[in-house]
Amino acid sequence: MKIIGREHEQMELRRLFDSGNPEFVMIYGRRRVGKTFLVRETLGKDFCFAMTGLAKQKREEQLLNFQRTLARHSKRLAKNTPADWFEAFEQLRTLLEQSKMKRKVVFLDELPWMDTPKSNLVSALEHFWNDWASARPDILLVVCGSAASWLVKNIEDNKGGLHNRLTAKMRILPFSLHETHLFLRYKGIRWDAAKEAQCYMTMGGIPYYLNLLDKNIGLSENIDRLFCKEDALLADEFQHLYASLFTHSDEYVEIVKALSKKKMGLTRNEILTQTKRLDGGSLTRRLKDLCECGFVNKYYAHGRVETLYQLVDFYSLFYFQFLQPSQKKKQIVWREQMLTSGYATWCGLAFERLCFAHIPQIKHALGIAGVSTQTYALYKENAQIDMVIERSDKVVDLCEIKFTDRPYALSKREAELFSNRMEVLLQSFKARRTIETVLISNQNAVRNIHYNGLINKNITLDDLMNM
Repeated sequence: MKIIGREHEQMELRRLFDSGNPEFVMIYGRRRVGKTFLVRETLGKDFCFAMTGLAKQKREEQLLNFQRTLARHSKRLAKNTPADWFEAFEQLRTLLEQSKMKRKVVFLDELPWMDTPKSNLVSALEHFWNDWASARPDILLVVCGSAASWLVKNIEDNKGGLHNRLTAKMRILPFSLHETHLFLRYKGIRWDAAKEAQCYMTMGGIPYYLNLLDKNIGLSENIDRLFCKEDALLADEFQHLYASLFTHSDEYVEIVKALSKKKMGLTRNEILTQTKRLDGGSLTRRLKDLCECGFVNKYYAHGRVETLYQLVDFYSLFYFQFLQPSQKKKQIVWREQMLTSGYATWCGLAFERLCFAHIPQIKHALGIAGVSTQTYALYKENAQIDMVIERSDKVVDLCEIKFTDRPYALSKREAELFSNRMEVLLQSFKARRTIETVLISNQNAVRNIHYNGLINKNITLDDLMNM
């Protein structure tokens, strides 16, 4: 299987490989997003040592795993299991010193799993880098993991010997719509843009999920096969997803469940009220972890002082809307769900999330890719604006987002609401701004009398899939 997309990430890894300097690289991102595949496909032929930590195993099993990995490179060095991580990294140093490879790539995958209680893993890694590897221009050390919060705390924000030692970091994000389109085409799946968007709204641009799709059946059947049936391939994915990333995962689930009920998100105090078991300190840490892993977005809404936290993981939103309720009833059939009012509501909300995940594409379609902007939703008592793009050139784009099963036709009533939103938006700014109106829809809008007198620009799925 060849790598799809990730051009920028591949270029960055190759730049680091060719730099001629010692490099210490941290790669992180949500589980199933393709971090390991990216590194192995880009640098795999140059691995001098590559090891993957074991999930939920003790220090003894982790060190035994190290010894067995080392034995694949040098049986002489791996006669005995190292007593601790200091000895393990000393053995690794010897292996690298004896290697004749010009550039020695060391890949430590799922590093957070190796850090068991009282393991001293971080101290041993610190000593390995500072005492030896940082002076070797032939070393490229790549550490990787899905537990982004652990990596940020122990590597990037380390207050001890690893402070400021990273030479590069990369956060691997889910595929964009364009990359998802390329991936589906590579798998021989030729759905139209609407089906690809609905696929994205269900599972996000997560390569692992997309790779499980069967090209011989439709989207509805695939969703049933992967998520909805009792024996579905990913029937237990939600529990495994959070449990594999977080200790006390039930507390994280409690937070995202609370966030799933509020479109615009919740403040920290509102989350505290809804999650009875968490105190202020533990909630702060868990929110930071969820943000680092890409499940939650932290943002400031216009006119509000308090920070808002919003659930943005597509699969989690899909789970809370459809899969969790079905656990108490019979299994759901996706084609039947598509006929319900709940499905229509979910489509609208999920498409809004999709648009917020593709701000660069929207800006490109508006011709303002190089303009500094701030993007947010605006919620007032007398108006709700799906998306506001506040630009440094004193222009503000008011964006209405619509997902429909037929070309969207702006009615007289909707045009009046649109005009009211323009007035509310203008009044929210102290200085004078120019308002431009944008309709973002999954297909081209009908150019009727209400559209022609009100809308400046129509952005469609084709624009969102363009880059």
